Amino acid sequence: MTNQKSNTILLLVYTSLMTALVFITTFSIRIPVPFTTGYIHPGDTMVFLSGLLLGPLYGAFAAGVGSALSDLMAGYTFWVIPTLIIKGLMAYVVGMISLRLKLKIFTKKNQKNTLTIQIMLSFVIGGIIMIVGYYIAYGIIVGDFIVPIFSVPANIVQFVFGFIGAVLLSPIIIKLRKTLYN
Repeated sequence: MTNQKSNTILLLVYTSLMTALVFITTFSIRIPVPFTTGYIHPGDTMVFLSGLLLGPLYGAFAAGVGSALSDLMAGYTFWVIPTLIIKGLMAYVVGMISLRLKLKIFTKKNQKNTLTIQIMLSFVIGGIIMIVGYYIAYGIIVGDFIVPIFSVPANIVQFVFGFIGAVLLSPIIIKLRKTLYN
């Protein structure tokens, strides 16, 4: 097999695995949020890591589809399309920023466990996209932009836990990523 063909197969396998991991981490632990029509879950960790591992397009696919499937299976059907777009966009941004770093993930050779500010910033931008995206989507769904304010604190909590999980697991993902791009 040629190197390009094996890389394509590996990319498809990783995309399938990340789609499944996004789904599982989103679907398996759901904490309903009072006064909203949503739930808190640990899936954002895998959403961020999808973008980091797979890049913008495949990462967006894995994050969007995995999250949307979770909403569909959990009975949150009115959230499927907004979730597909919002989670896909989160991973897309992380993927774009990590590609621009040209795989220079660590700040210095002697600080191998320190992620660059750019990677952490990409997670923060992804979190802002989620918070604002769900606020807008919820406002459109209910026809009122006051009610969705109550969902913002829960989305912030979800982002913080997703951010922490992504930062902790990023060194593993970076090692996997090197198998794709080397």
